[in-house]
Amino acid sequence: MKTILATILSAVLMTTGVSVRGQEAQQKDYLDTLRSEFVKRWPESRTVNIVFHGHSVPAGYARTPVVNTLEAYPHQTLVMIKSYYNQAIVNCITTAIGGEDSEQGALRFKSDVLTHRPDVVFIDYALNDRRIGLERSERAWRTMIESALEAGVKLILCTPTPDLSARLDNEDDALNRQAAMIRQLAAEYHVGLADFSAAFRALSDSGERLSDYMAQVNHPNARGHQVALSVIEPFFAPK
Repeated sequence: MKTILATILSAVLMTTGVSVRGQEAQQKDYLDTLRSEFVKRWPESRTVNIVFHGHSVPAGYARTPVVNTLEAYPHQTLVMIKSYYNQAIVNCITTAIGGEDSEQGALRFKSDVLTHRPDVVFIDYALNDRRIGLERSERAWRTMIESALEAGVKLILCTPTPDLSARLDNEDDALNRQAAMIRQLAAEYHVGLADFSAAFRALSDSGERLSDYMAQVNHPNARGHQVALSVIEPFFAPK
């Protein structure tokens, strides 16, 4: 895990122009309030709700129609958090729907996501957002971001996991353009960024075959979800 994480942090520097130290600090500091909740003991402790909103990847789809919920990064995030904080009371709630794009996700954001009174929400829609384009997807992401911030909810925006038909080495590829838009939104709104794209780009650049991390062309396998988890982990790991 540490080796993969080091590769990811280097990738952030290469692909986004953000310093490794700055990205690492942002990940470590953004959820400080949750860390303080995780270490409280009963009866001072409370339940922390983490919601994963998006399409088939956070929903756990592998080789369609198989859904490997326990291998997917939302469930693995819960396992990781509990490995650090054995007294924490945590719900990891998945509101993702396979095949959905961000416009559809925005329509049900208040009713399906905010109704859980989340402490933090992950948003992962970029793979499917290629079909609606940058302008429409940006509008939908802004709607969800602003609704969450108005409710006092922390956000972590996720750049896309791979699609083997995409060209990660071409910045004009639709998937890379979605990733760039998400990075910009995270910077503009000062919210968290889980840069999955940079992680997988780093693996590819180091000679790894991305197909080894995929259950099918657009869905990660267990190894792929572990890469996503390694990007998420610094947000929650003890300092």
